[in-house]
Amino acid sequence: NQVLEMFDHAYSNYMEHAYPADELMPLTCRGRVRGQEPSRGDVDDALGKFSLTLIDTLDTLVVLNKTKEFEEAVKKVIKDVNLDNDIVVSVFETNIRVLGGLLGGHSVAIMLKEKGEYMQWYNGELLHMAKELGYKLLPAFNTTSGLPYPRVNLKFGVRHPEARTGTETDTCTACAGTLILEFAALSRFTGTSIFEEYARKALDFIWEKRQRSSNLVGVTINIHTGDWVRKDSGVGAGIDSYYEYLLKAYVLLGDDSFLERFNTHYDAIMRYISQPPLLLDVHIHKPMLNARTWMDSLLAFFPGLQVLKGDIRPAIETHEMLYQVIKKHNFLPEAFTTDFRVHWAQHPLRPEFAESTYFLYKATGDPYYLEVGKTLIENLNKYARVPCGFAAMKDVRTGSHEDRMDSFFLAEMFKYLYLLFADKEDMIFDIEDYIFTTEAHLLPLWLSTTNQTISKKNTSTEYTELDDSNFDWTCPNTQILFPNDPMFAQSIREPLKNVVDKSCPRGISRAEESLGSGPKPPLRARDFMASNPEHLEILKKMGVSLIHLKDGRVQLVQHAVQAASSLDAEDGLRFMQEMIELSSQQQKEQQLPPRAVQIVSHPFFGRVVLTAGPAQFGMDLSKHKAGTRGFVATIKPYNGCSEITNPEAVKEKIALMQRGQCMFAEKARNIQKAGAIGGIVIDDNEGSSSDTAPLFQMAGDGKNTDDITIPMLFLFNKEGNIILDAIREYEAVEVLLSDKAKDRATIFKGKMIPNYIIDSNLEMENMDQKSSENDSHKPNSEEAPSESQDAGAVSEEPEGGGESSAVGAPDPLSPASAASASAPVADQDPHASGPAEAGAPEPACTPGDSQPQEQNAQTEASSKAHWDSKVQPMESILADWNEDIEAFEMMEKDEL
Repeated sequence: NQVLEMFDHAYSNYMEHAYPADELMPLTCRGRVRGQEPSRGDVDDALGKFSLTLIDTLDTLVVLNKTKEFEEAVKKVIKDVNLDNDIVVSVFETNIRVLGGLLGGHSVAIMLKEKGEYMQWYNGELLHMAKELGYKLLPAFNTTSGLPYPRVNLKFGVRHPEARTGTETDTCTACAGTLILEFAALSRFTGTSIFEEYARKALDFIWEKRQRSSNLVGVTINIHTGDWVRKDSGVGAGIDSYYEYLLKAYVLLGDDSFLERFNTHYDAIMRYISQPPLLLDVHIHKPMLNARTWMDSLLAFFPGLQVLKGDIRPAIETHEMLYQVIKKHNFLPEAFTTDFRVHWAQHPLRPEFAESTYFLYKATGDPYYLEVGKTLIENLNKYARVPCGFAAMKDVRTGSHEDRMDSFFLAEMFKYLYLLFADKEDMIFDIEDYIFTTEAHLLPLWLSTTNQTISKKNTSTEYTELDDSNFDWTCPNTQILFPNDPMFAQSIREPLKNVVDKSCPRGISRAEESLGSGPKPPLRARDFMASNPEHLEILKKMGVSLIHLKDGRVQLVQHAVQAASSLDAEDGLRFMQEMIELSSQQQKEQQLPPRAVQIVSHPFFGRVVLTAGPAQFGMDLSKHKAGTRGFVATIKPYNGCSEITNPEAVKEKIALMQRGQCMFAEKARNIQKAGAIGGIVIDDNEGSSSDTAPLFQMAGDGKNTDDITIPMLFLFNKEGNIILDAIREYEAVEVLLSDKAKDRATIFKGKMIPNYIIDSNLEMENMDQKSSENDSHKPNSEEAPSESQDAGAVSEEPEGGGESSAVGAPDPLSPASAASASAPVADQDPHASGPAEAGAPEPACTPGDSQPQEQNAQTEASSKAHWDSKVQPMESILADWNEDIEAFEMMEKDEL
């Protein structure tokens, strides 16, 4: 009754506030219409302006014995739903939700009609709509491989000029392999074989492309070549329902080839991916190597599939582990780590765990699973229920909501929860006569003998003989498997009841090896520091060697035979896996554009702009257009890895520090505590430069970095030495940290402008007039000086030039700037704790000269004297401006 009340709350609010929209937005009590709400990316591909939630809920109404509401809903779908919309939708989502929903609705409609009380008027209208939709999905299969495009336009197909799709090259394995149930059912219901043929061809292609040595499949595949794009393999997102549909296709269609394929894959899954109670992704070519150290919530369906297959023990183990995670966070996070910390905190009210709970209860009869179901119901009512329905969790840690209630919540969650608690007499039909699709839609088992137009046996494929006694239990088997041992499931669960609180327990052998001293926790990738001697010693013990690369990075290589023991080799393998995952995560994080460090003090006045790497924490300079401006100060200790000992020198200034010894975020926290308004980290790898090295981003420390509010930028060694040389030459050096270089009018807006620049302004105007008379054929020669006049004769380059200097490939400095870069080492400030050596780097910073190096060399001496003088001659300023103008003309021509 509680499940029925919850369903009524969600369904009635959808019908009242959202229908005919695709989904309900439960926080704002309105419907989600694609195009009228901000795009959510790929998630919106499920929406096709076809009343998605109502179609997805049709057979749920019958399961919950709401036949009158079902009859009304079918009439609304027939009357209101249009499948000919000019809209691009996901082939996968449209198949499982809409086509599956129409077929499920048709299945229960003809069942009710046969019973003689309801739906007497029904004449296959839902099936006609399903067939219409099936034909609209067929253009997606127009590929040489037979794998469908991931998206299709309902009105124009794929290749049509107005289709706005058909350029994709990749699709996920589940997207191409989760079609056979719906398409075969459509063919069997209608007698039109083309749908089943297309779905079989896609399945056949994936099977042929499996990795032959491991018998695993990857996550994404090229639909034209069949090459694996993502070569990691698991049972979660991207692959999950491919395995499910192989087994269920055998159940529904009676084709032994599907069972043989499933058994082959299942053997590989249990051999490589299953690490009870965990299910961890591996590489298809190196299946002994884990591909990541976290699991996604979609794998929660797998225990239910294992029950259908008859392999109960691992199903109980994995389900219990997932339940412990739920008890800790109230819901299953979208992803969580192997030590059960939250990896992705969202929870869109997914039903997979409820599905597995239902199947385990059916298999064991253990009342424990009824208690699990009650926990799910209580959590939904306590944390997700809102006045207009049930809202997805934006963060399971904080309990914050997201304004979404996906259609699968009504289609699956309430169906499985109701069936979990329902007695046989509560049902108006026998649920055992149907099989569930991945969206929990009902397809009748009698389809296996109807309109068979395709051979049952695929004789062209050889299968490996597998020694697996579990195959004796292969489905369908919904009877209680262990009637004489009601404690069976409990005996399996007992060792796992504290698995989350205690994290993943290590083997006894490690404790025995420690001779009672207690196992020392292994080195974790997130804690590793290449400069820590103790860490290097641990790496050596684990058989991991460290190689320093020229660009400042380090490379790790493991040789298990060099490890001190087999246990150390195991720790080394785990460390390498974590490091691969950590590196992969950082690469996948949003790539930030380069930032700019602009020297604005005398004698630079904004002309020297250094390309800087951004940080993934701290102030976002792209949102603070003014940037952060201040004088620089070298901190002590120079690495910034402990409390700053010269806070009086750093307060209200931009701190300079050296890379290494600790995490970037730790450096930022230390200088922020000392009162710094920003920070610049200088690479400790001698000679590194943004000229030759790719953009470097400073990553966080794996923890929450919201406490860091100051901007942090990274300079390679060559660019960093320019600032250090300037400090030795001029002591007080002021810089501007910004998202892109500023023109001088912006830099000196509201600031005092040097007198000699102002004094030369009138002379500049006269020169401009002469220049415009003599050089009227050069429009840019007029433009730049006139802009400088408007800016108080300070701005030498337009905004566009500044932007190019910060973001584009940097050019050599102008002669004046080059002189600063060549400041002699002998002038080094003895109090500075910076590098002992400084070369004569040429920073990649401003859009200065594009002239040959000889010219820079010739003007270096005069430029040095020119910087040392208190007053800058007008002729020198004019020469610099003319050089800038020529550079800008060249850049405009080269489209820089």
